[in-house]
Parts: sequence; C-alpha cells; structure tokens
Amino acid sequence: MAEETIFSKIIRREIDADIVFQDDLVTAFRDISPQAPQHILIVPNHLIPTINDAKASDEAALGRMMTVAAKLAKEAGIAEDGYRLIMNCNQHGGQEVYHIHLHLVGGKALGPMLQRS
Repeated sequence: MAEETIFSKIIRREIDADIVFQDDLVTAFRDISPQAPQHILIVPNHLIPTINDAKASDEAALGRMMTVAAKLAKEAGIAEDGYRLIMNCNQHGGQEVYHIHLHLVGGKALGPMLQRS
C-alpha cells in the first residue's frame, strides 16, 4: 500500500475539512491557508504521489480534476474574471504534500505567475 497522506484522511472524512465536492474519483476542499478569496484543493481519491507517478490508468481522475475545477470556479463566481490552476511537482516545484493536488485560486487579480528575470 502507498504511504498515507493527510489528504487520504480528508478524503475518508477522518479529518475535518470544508469539502465542497466529492465523487468516486476526486475530492475538493477549501485550503486551510488560502492565498486568495477562493482557494480550493482538488485531489484524486487514490494516492498519486507526484505528477511524475501518473499513469494512463489515472487519466479519468486527472481529467475529472479539471472538469471539477471549472465547475467550482463557475459556482464560486470567478470563472468569468478568471482564476489560476496550479499543480506543483517535487521539491523544486514547491510540492509540500506528496499526494497530487490541483490548487484552484481566484477571486482577485493574481498578477504574473513567475517573476521575469
């Protein structure tokens, strides 16, 4: 069995979280340290540690993450003005929890994603 994460416990509802969506493939919940007025994490219900570990058999869950992001952005009223989807991978990419997760961030102007050098 793959290593347990805090997200695994949230998916099973063993840890309290503000879950805004859940189905058989993905779970979405509000970030506990939001970086914008709307900040939701969307995770596959089965553990995929990093995007480097994704397999063809994960495509349904990965695709559902995107369609759920669009649905939640529309419901939150941020779809028209825009939002950002972020997925970090490994240490240099800023990944902190090794259970892939898509950050849906919006509700204000977010500015450039990376600083130009």
